[in-house]
Amino acid sequence: MVRSPSLDNVGASLVYRIGSTATYKKLFRYWYPLMTKRLHNQDDVQFLNWGYEEDPPLGLPLDPADEPNRYSIQLYHQCATQDGVDLAGKDVLECSSGHGGGASYLSRTLKPASYTGLDFNAAGVKFCNERHKVPGLKFVHGDAENLPFPDESFDAVVNVEASHIYPHFDRFLSEVKRVLRPGGHFLHVDFRNRDNFGNWESDLANSGLRQVSSRVINDEVLRGLKKNSARSNEIINTRLPAFLRKFGREFAVVDGSWFYNDLERGEIDYRAYHLTKD
Repeated sequence: MVRSPSLDNVGASLVYRIGSTATYKKLFRYWYPLMTKRLHNQDDVQFLNWGYEEDPPLGLPLDPADEPNRYSIQLYHQCATQDGVDLAGKDVLECSSGHGGGASYLSRTLKPASYTGLDFNAAGVKFCNERHKVPGLKFVHGDAENLPFPDESFDAVVNVEASHIYPHFDRFLSEVKRVLRPGGHFLHVDFRNRDNFGNWESDLANSGLRQVSSRVINDEVLRGLKKNSARSNEIINTRLPAFLRKFGREFAVVDGSWFYNDLERGEIDYRAYHLTKD
């Protein structure tokens, strides 16, 4: 599953580095609960995603308590408001909500009627329900490829930097279409390595959802990562044992890490997509 205290996503790039999707999934299964356990009482680690910054700076107005996580928040904001989508009064599902910082921010600022964060990491769900007390916001344990909700339950599905982990992205998209109401929005930001660009595009094209827009945001994500690298390094060095710090820097994608360099070279694309259910 960067700017903020991200101790998360190795991403698709790590699959080809360690040579096996199956190995990566096993690594992921143990890594996330381990990080949640280690960071459970740390209020400053609420985001597990990369970041976003424009030039000139986006300047998103933030409360002082949100300011340390500016770059992760800006990525969430850009995802959820693509093409002027208004989530006010809507029922929103976030698939793979991590440590819940994005769900909390969007609930507080965009004013949906309800916001449900779903995540496969049961320890993370427990953390979120204890940490984030916002009216209309709840977190549930579940699988993004088998969503535990009735048909046409939501007006929007948000998916931030998580789908590269899913074993069957096409199955996830089928579930998104199922739980969306007619006219509902799928708001998606994520990355893939070059070898997977074609599959990503094909799965989205064959999802039965209509693509409204797509955008490559590599420059903005790199800018957010660079600006947050010092903070990420500080958190890694103080919260993780020495033998995990190198790995933690890859997950956090600090300036100079494998994944930062691959994004800079164009071996990874980070993209924003907006699709709708007609």
